[in-house]
Amino acid sequence: MATESQIVPAPVAASPAGRVSASAPGDDFPYPPDNLPETDGVPLESDWHRLAIALLIESIRWSWRDRSDYYVGGNMFVYFSAQQVRNQDYRGPDFFFVQGVRADPARETWTIWNEGGKYPDFIIELLSKTTRQEDLTTKKDLYDTTFHLRQYCCYDPATKELLGWQRASGKFEPMVNNEKGWLWIEDMQLWLGVWHGVYHGLEAEWPRFHDPKGNVLPTRGEDEHRLAEVAGLRADAEKQRADALAAELAKLKAQLDPKQ
Repeated sequence: MATESQIVPAPVAASPAGRVSASAPGDDFPYPPDNLPETDGVPLESDWHRLAIALLIESIRWSWRDRSDYYVGGNMFVYFSAQQVRNQDYRGPDFFFVQGVRADPARETWTIWNEGGKYPDFIIELLSKTTRQEDLTTKKDLYDTTFHLRQYCCYDPATKELLGWQRASGKFEPMVNNEKGWLWIEDMQLWLGVWHGVYHGLEAEWPRFHDPKGNVLPTRGEDEHRLAEVAGLRADAEKQRADALAAELAKLKAQLDPKQ
């Protein structure tokens, strides 16, 4: 992980909304090679970390399947400067969200100079024993002073702690959790909270997005399971009604024809 002094960020310009964001580099920008690494070969901390990233991404892509004005990625490199590439000093966020961009084409990396100078708007890091210190210091400083993130959140699966910072007066300030311990993600218009349940056979607490009313954003599998449950309940109800009707008809027939 590079320190601030080791990073040479791409040129930045103030956006109309006042947020400092990267501008598209000019012809004289020292572009790195096109064949940028897509992975650092470092495995995720645990099965939980791998599944938690997948769950965050899957729930957004399924719930927002009719939208094409955003991008979400996870555990993939975010390239933002030539110096960074030369030093190979940065691994990608666990989860990131970018608004106001096309969802396609599929990307192997998020490369700032190929995205019109667009940095992520929101990032989540999943803490672990080996990454906690870096995520809460070096990465947090990078996301604040170089990425100029609007909001940054960290979730610690060991303590079930959800932490967040948001940009106020040009710098990160701590976010305030609501009574459930959730955090409001402004650019996504969603709550980020902790949910207990089973995902891919693993029962645990998971960081998950919830709509403004507090409903968890489902995955496709969860939606299909609920539809199957509803269909099963309807079939059971129809069978019960049919059995009740058959019994009533048999009773009426017996009353009309006692000889049977």
